[in-house]
This record gives sequence, C-alpha cells and structure tokens, in this order.
Amino acid sequence: MSEHSPAPPRSRTQRLAGLIAGRRTKWAVLALWVVLLLALGPLAGRLGDVEKNEAASWLPGGAESTQVVELEEQFRKDETMPAVIVYERSGGITAQDRAKAAADVSVFQKLPGAQKVQGPFPSKDGKALQTFVPLTDEDLTKAVDEARDVSKRGPPGLTAHVTGPAGMGADQFEVFETIDGFLLMAAGSVVIVLLLIIYRSPILWFVPVLSALFALGLAQSLVYLLAKYGDLTVNGQSSGILTVLVFGVATDYALLLVARYREELHRHEDRHEAMAYALHRAAPALIASAATVAVGLLCLLLAEMNSTAGMGPVAAAGILTALGAMTTLLPALLVIFGRWLFWPLIPRYDAKYLQPEAYEAEHGVWSRIAGLVGRRPRALWAATMLGLIVLTLGLGSLKADGLSDAGQFTGRPDSIQGSEVVARHFAAGSGSPAIVIGKASASDRIAETVRGTPGVAELGPAATANGLVKYEATLKDPADSEAARSTIDRLRTAAHAVPSADAKVGGTTATYLDIKRASTRDNQVIIPIVLGVVFLILIALLRAVVAPLLMMGTVVLSFLASLGACALIFDHIFGFEGTDAGFPLLAFIFLVALGVDYNIFLMHRVREESQTLGTRRGIQRGLTVTGGVITSAGLVLAATFASMVTLPLVFMVEMGFAVAFGVLLDTLIVRSLLLPALSYDIGRRIWTPGRLAKEEPASVDRPKVLDPVG
Repeated sequence: MSEHSPAPPRSRTQRLAGLIAGRRTKWAVLALWVVLLLALGPLAGRLGDVEKNEAASWLPGGAESTQVVELEEQFRKDETMPAVIVYERSGGITAQDRAKAAADVSVFQKLPGAQKVQGPFPSKDGKALQTFVPLTDEDLTKAVDEARDVSKRGPPGLTAHVTGPAGMGADQFEVFETIDGFLLMAAGSVVIVLLLIIYRSPILWFVPVLSALFALGLAQSLVYLLAKYGDLTVNGQSSGILTVLVFGVATDYALLLVARYREELHRHEDRHEAMAYALHRAAPALIASAATVAVGLLCLLLAEMNSTAGMGPVAAAGILTALGAMTTLLPALLVIFGRWLFWPLIPRYDAKYLQPEAYEAEHGVWSRIAGLVGRRPRALWAATMLGLIVLTLGLGSLKADGLSDAGQFTGRPDSIQGSEVVARHFAAGSGSPAIVIGKASASDRIAETVRGTPGVAELGPAATANGLVKYEATLKDPADSEAARSTIDRLRTAAHAVPSADAKVGGTTATYLDIKRASTRDNQVIIPIVLGVVFLILIALLRAVVAPLLMMGTVVLSFLASLGACALIFDHIFGFEGTDAGFPLLAFIFLVALGVDYNIFLMHRVREESQTLGTRRGIQRGLTVTGGVITSAGLVLAATFASMVTLPLVFMVEMGFAVAFGVLLDTLIVRSLLLPALSYDIGRRIWTPGRLAKEEPASVDRPKVLDPVG
C-alpha cells in the first residue's frame, strides 16, 4: 500500500490502534496529552509538600506508638521534635566551654520554631555538655542548620554536633529534598545513553524519553492529589522510587513497541498501518504486563505499615501512566515524525520481510540461543536451576531486623556523630526518651512502675492535661538499639499491668519496634496474596495453567536467588549492618512483578507463534525475535534502578541494587534460558488445559503474506 492510502477497517482493537496512529487522530492524541500536562503538570512540583518522612507517620493508627503520638497532642499546642546539641572536649570541659554553651542558649531560643530551651547539662565524666532545644516543624531543616553553625563556632578543641530526633530528621529531609531531582537526572542520563547504544540513532531516543517525562509528570500529579485528598502516605523513598520506576518501565514498554514497529515498517509501505499493526500486536502484552505489576503493587494496600501501603498506589500510578504514555503518546509521536527518526538505519519496506524467516534470520545471536534450547533443553534448565538454588543459600546471611540510626546512612552525617558523643558521655537514650501516658488518677503507680523497669535510666517530672499524665523515661541504651527495644517491651508489659491506668508506651524506640513488627506481619500476609493474584492474571492471559506455574515458579526462584546474593553482597562487600524491616516485601513486589513482566513479553509472543508453528517451534521463534529487545529492556530497567546506589541512604542503595541485580538475573538467565528450556522440554502440555495442549496447529507455518492490519 502507498504511504497515503487508507487502511481497511478491521477488528475493534485494530480500529482503536488505528485511531491512536491515524493520520488526523494522532494530532488529537498529542493535543490531549499536552492539555493533561498543562492542567495537572504544576501539581507535580508540589509533591514534596505532601511527603511525610517522620517515622510515626509510617505506622497505622492502631499501633501503640501512634496512639501515644495522638495523646501527646493534649499536652502541647505544637508538636515538637527535640534537637540535642552536644559539646565535647576529650581533655575535659573548660570554663570557657561552659560559657560558650551557656551563651548559645539565647541564640537557640530564637531559632525557627524553638520552644523552651533546657541546659546546658554536664556529663558525669566532665567531658561533654548537652542542650535540649524542642523544635516545631515550622522550618526544621533551617533551625538545625543554624544551630550547627552557631554551636561549632567555639574555642579550639571543643567539638559540637546537633543530633536527637530533630537532627536525624533534618539530615534525612535534606536528602529527600534533593532525591527526586537527582534521580531524574541520573535515570534520564542512563536511559539516554542506553537508547543511543540500542537504537544506534542520534535522534530516536528523544521520543521515548519525552514520552517518559510526560508519564512521570502525570504520575507525580496523580500521586499529589491522592496524598492531598485521599489520605495516601507518601515519603521520600516512595517518591524517589516513583521517578526511577516510571523512567525504567516506560522505556521498557517503548523498546518493545518500537521494536515491533520497526519490524512492521519492513512489511508495510504506510507507516500508519505499520504502527496500527505493531500496536495491535504489542499492546495486549504491554497491558497484561502493566496490569500484573499494578495489581501486585496494589496488594500492598493490605499492609499495616502506612509507608508500605502508600507505596502500592504510588508505584501503580507510575506503571499505569507509563503504560498510557507508551501506548498512546509514543505511537502518535512516532508516526508524526516518520521513518527518518531511525536515521541512519531507516527501516524500508521490502517484500522479502513478508516471509517471517527473513526477519528471524536477522537475530543471529538469539537464533543460536534458541537452537541451544532446542538441542539440550533438559541439561540447560537443570544447570541454570542448580545455579539459582546455590545463590539462595545466601539467604542465611540476610539481616532484616531494621537499621539503626547510623545504619540508615552510607556515610556519617553530623547527627550520627552527635549520637555517638551522647552515647559516650550520657545515658545513651538522652534526647529520645520513652513516652508513657496514662490516667492521671494512677500517676504515682505509673511512675513507680516505670522507675522499677530494668533499662530505664531516669524518669522526668509528670505533666498533666485533661485527666491524663505523661512521663518521659530516659533509657540506658541508645534509642535505636536492640537493648532499648527490649526495654520498651518490658516497660509496656509493666505499664499495661498497672490497675486502672490504661497506660501506653511510645516514643522513638517504641516506633522503631512497632515498625519492625508491622513489617514482619506484612511480609507473612501480603507475599502469598500477591503470588495468588499474579498467578490468576497469568492464567487469564495465557488461557493455561502449566505455563503460568512455570513462570511463577522460575520468578520466585529467581527472587530468592537474588535476595540470597544481595544478602552476601550487602554484608561482605558493602559492609551494611542489615536491611530495613520492610525491604524483603518491597524487593519481592518489585522483583516478582517485574520478573513476570519479562516472562509475559516472551510467553505472549510464544503463544502467538505456537498457534501456527506448534509449541516447540513457537518457543524457538518467540525467543529469537524477542530476545534482543527484552534483554535491552532489562538492561535499561536494571541501569535505572542502579542509579539509586549513588544515594546516601542505605535503604535506597539496597533497593536499587537488589532490583537491578534481580532484573538482570531474570532477563539473562530465567527468561533467556531457564523458562524456554523448561517449556521446550515439557512441550505443548504447557498450555494445559487449553486447546493448544491437545493438538498441533494444522499449518506448519504462518501465512506467507501477512494481513497488514491483523
């Protein structure tokens, strides 16, 4: 057909694909996206305004530490976080040092959001002083920065640090404030470089990247609205992962569609028809992939942890906007710009490509890999499976009990150095006390119980309001230590036993403890649900049971192997103390969902080919023609997540590395070798109980002349 001849009418899905890539309607698609971005785009820049990065906001309302936070509001007008300014001189504090610390108090009192300053208090060994400055969230980062600037201007030999919950929070906020912009630059740069290499075109990369930026802007706007009006918990971690996820997944979808489009440009003179056919054939796999990942992510809504539950809708919004952009905006832009985008390797129409073998012959490396799968399937799947099983042995090294304050950073920010000084010279729990609130009528009994609890260093004075009494108990051990968590358990057991007191125990350590327990519960409940949901989606997509079982089994094995390898790498190479308590669940969600992604891309094409070639030949051709593009997609996604390892937060480094490692393992081993070899060995029974399992197709090959519109 000529470049300007009209495409004949076909099926409903083909008509929809034709609308997206139509000669006139392509402009309407572009206009719709421009209007969406103009209307919602400004909201994307306000996403940081609705982020909640304090630990208490990550927990559900039913957690005891969260209830204490709510009860504390009755004791003060403004919620505060204590900043602890600690001064140290190894040879002993001098009179000049004490004068400096005393003079700083009047300056601290003028900090943004500062309440009544207490101190300075000397340590028993005479080598340190500490001052407590309660701060509201008026401008926490600015207040802490000013406190550091003032406190460090002391006599030679006197060191000063700002720590405590406010100091820790400010250090984290400063990271989160820059994380989105940094990750956008890092992920964007990685994607551009890889697309230049993959496409071997100096201009083609621009269209997928522009489409990904549109998708990211829309995703951030939707997440802002959900957080603002839908009570969705969004934090710096989920916001950062959203940026990487949208760029990686959108580029994956673009690679798959562009590859199919390039294939069809060889078979069609009219680029609009080529795109209509490519979109018609590729869209079902893209939609199934996005639906699988999005539904799996939305299972996180069942989590007790607000931060984990919030990650589900945030990431799902990213997946769905990436799908929307790459199945509407990208096709429209590609046909608007025309074939010249592929310069210098412009795909031209050639009648020889109407024969599938001609296109298949261009994939030399993957044709040889498919041949290997056909010759030695059993040896191949046995060897790869054994290798993955060996990697799972590293699971014994996984430490998912949570991270200490120092363990959350890859470096040693000022707040961490300050907490180490406090631990050397004061009760290690100074600045992060346990909070005990109960009925005022039981005040004396509560105080006596708290004082008598092992692990409590001292008890502050009582505060009363609205029939309630509040005590602050300083712990002997650092607030983020296992010993302090054990003290909280003892304190809760004792406080709950006080008659008619209705006492509850909260504070920083209690929050850490509740986070750990909620994360453990979420791991046990959500992982089986996700497996079941994804399995049902695969059954519906492939209309079979055995193939989905193979896909799920190989991906789960790959996840366990990745987690085992990462546990060893985190411990022996990176030197991390462990992982965040929520890490295994989030790693599972991303690796299983994204791993199934690549299996869907492969097996959907295998099923298409098997309908005319038979299963074993369909497996070989499916692997041959999709091997290069799926591998490219895996490399892009792995590289975008790998950009997270440059961040100063251990959780983000671990998540980025784990997803990158797992995606490469899925792409290069599971999807390329293990799954095809297993499927080839089993043969057409993988489609049980579907029609393809019962009989081979009547023809031995697909039609010699392809219907241009499916």
